[in-house]
Amino acid sequence: MMIQTKFSLEESQQTFLEQYRTYGFKDKGDMVRTALDRLQAELEARLLRESADLYAAVYDEDADLRELTETAILEWPE
Repeated sequence: MMIQTKFSLEESQQTFLEQYRTYGFKDKGDMVRTALDRLQAELEARLLRESADLYAAVYDEDADLRELTETAILEWPE
């Protein structure tokens, strides 16, 4: 279900949005929805990378965790 919303744009953003056909979109809403989907995916990917970096830092600093991981790998069935 689609809902409508109202928001303000800079003039340059409005000018860009009015060129939706040039970029292959069926309407302005399609262009905005695509942009929001891409932004959401980008932000989620960044959060995932930051989380992975944090886990890697914890792993690097925790000898017990590294030992536990190495033991689990050695005992992993083939």
